Amino acid sequence: MNDEMHDSQDSQDSQDSLEDLSAQNHEQEQETAMTPHTDPAAPGAELSEPEAVEPEAVDSGAPEPALLVEEPAGESLDDAITATREEIRPVIECLLFVAEEPLPFKQICKVLGTVPEEEVSIALNDLIAEYEQRGSGLEIREVAGGWRISTRPQHHDFIRKYLKTRPSARLSLPALETLAVIAYKQPITIPEILDIRGVSSSSAIKTLLEKRLIVTKGRKETVGRPMMYGTSREFLIQFGLRDLGELPSMEDFEDLAQ
Repeated sequence: MNDEMHDSQDSQDSQDSLEDLSAQNHEQEQETAMTPHTDPAAPGAELSEPEAVEPEAVDSGAPEPALLVEEPAGESLDDAITATREEIRPVIECLLFVAEEPLPFKQICKVLGTVPEEEVSIALNDLIAEYEQRGSGLEIREVAGGWRISTRPQHHDFIRKYLKTRPSARLSLPALETLAVIAYKQPITIPEILDIRGVSSSSAIKTLLEKRLIVTKGRKETVGRPMMYGTSREFLIQFGLRDLGELPSMEDFEDLAQ
């Protein structure tokens, strides 16, 4: 009987031990469930930053790109170009050659840079004298407030002969007559031109306006306030005149008529 009681006691101890182990395992599972699980791939997981590894310099052999240098505000590289004393005269000649219209003296000085105007004037006069001394077929003249290289009048017959072989853009006789009246009587209105020529000049006026040889000069304060017309700067350029004071006088025309 003692053996049975001993066996019963052992069974009870074993049962109590199993219950204690079960309780401990249950507590460990609860602690594990309450502890946040850290997954390296999960968002928000705290990861240790990898050590930065500097890439090794690789020499590709290609030249480094040139750095762009910003120009100072309000100043360009062209503004810094200035002609030397030896360059002044040839540069003036180049400018006059390529210019489509007479170049004003101030513009020539501006292109030459910081060269004093006195030196530019001396170089220009020397260049004019050089063309005269060598008997060139060209000359440097002041036309319409600027300077230009032009042909000499004594060679115009040959130039005219050459130009006859090219398509002509000459003015008609009525347009030339109208232009002459405007040049000598400006500012003048169409009715006043009609009184002088005796024929309508509306078509000729339109042609001269299209060729920019004449411009409007406002309206005359009279009945109907007709438009007035006068010659333009293009007129001076095309006829090689410094100003209207170089127009031939009426006495010159009378001498030609005789």
